[in-house]
Amino acid sequence: MTLVLIGIASGFLAGLLGIGGGGLMVPLLAGMAGYRQRQAHAISLGAVVVLALAAALTYGAADEVRLGTAAALFVGGMLGAPLGALLLSRVDDMVARRAFGVLLIVTAAFLFLT
Repeated sequence: MTLVLIGIASGFLAGLLGIGGGGLMVPLLAGMAGYRQRQAHAISLGAVVVLALAAALTYGAADEVRLGTAAALFVGGMLGAPLGALLLSRVDDMVARRAFGVLLIVTAAFLFLT
């Protein structure tokens, strides 16, 4: 049931705010569901594909998706994701967890200030 609730919250925030996978699902999987940081990242990435597709279809129906921009982000993401996953596989779990926490704090500060 915990995982279903995490999924509902992540899906809701993915549709509403464009976050849900990394921003919410990873901390909840690691903190509430007891997964290691690497496992939480991997599970989140697997689930976020479906979450993103559902949200993109909804936004697409409203003609809000800019395919050229999305394609450029896709190409960059396809190049960067394997490198990030390789690095994560070589980093200590606690270091990854703290680095992720710092990233969330910096991102929150940036959003708050801009």
